[in-house]
Amino acid sequence: MPPLPPPSQRILTLKTIAFLGLGTMGSPMAVNLCRAGHTVYGWNRSDGRTGPLLAAGGRASMSIREAIRDVDVVITMLPDAPQVEEVAYGPAGILANARPGALLIDMSTIAPQNSINLASNAAKQGIRVLDAPVAGGEAGAIEGVLSIMVGGETDDFEDAKPVFEALGRTITHCGSHGLGQTVKAANQLILAINIQACAEAVIFLEKSGVNLEAALDVLGGGLAGSNVLTRKRTNFLDRDYTPSFTMALHHKDMGIVTDTARAIGAAIPLGSIAAQLVASAVTRGDAALDHSALLRGVELLSGYDHE
Repeated sequence: MPPLPPPSQRILTLKTIAFLGLGTMGSPMAVNLCRAGHTVYGWNRSDGRTGPLLAAGGRASMSIREAIRDVDVVITMLPDAPQVEEVAYGPAGILANARPGALLIDMSTIAPQNSINLASNAAKQGIRVLDAPVAGGEAGAIEGVLSIMVGGETDDFEDAKPVFEALGRTITHCGSHGLGQTVKAANQLILAINIQACAEAVIFLEKSGVNLEAALDVLGGGLAGSNVLTRKRTNFLDRDYTPSFTMALHHKDMGIVTDTARAIGAAIPLGSIAAQLVASAVTRGDAALDHSALLRGVELLSGYDHE
């Protein structure tokens, strides 16, 4: 691998970006990178997703090879490890076609060990890697206020800061490869338990005859207040489950949580119950709904028909 230029010089060159995965989260993220002055080449596994990027001044690529061949940074934002590995490995993938010294930032949510493996394999090709999953949902992606938890080398993290600053507000280097994903798993653990607790409180209040809107107002102003209660308030009040983050994706994430906890010997009794409730929702047919639809499960268990 040829020597890299000093970090102070490399930071100035991170202006051309390939963004692979223009879904619910990836599309607004790619748009925000364009608005920050980066040249962005977008690619998506399915057609019809490049419109917002093109409108923001970005460019569409027909293949991974075309998107990444001349860029400084490659960002992946994909559903799970199989999709990340599909675009990373093989003769048409990132590792075979990115230029030496390029920085691969995987912003997907995958298992920590998958991130460690990717970094190890990429290093053999002279490609640097950061795992940088995000929290904040679709609204955070659109507003550019995501929380970004990063695993990898310190110098690479410093190089990537101009990229991260176009996407998020809270940007934290969590440690070595895989630890960004570990923190994201903890985020999803807390989130699932919090949504379930809010859902149970909603049914508790409604079945007691309390005005739900007034109750949520006062709860939001006390110690029970949370971002979940604020952001999912309308979902709970209106039973609106238009997805900003689907139950299916949270189900995948809770699998990462439970598998990782088992591997390291961490007890997560509430997390295990939350994982089962999310799995139950997916099995019932709620996979495509917003994860606030955990409320539907509480309604069923309570024999409660909101209508």
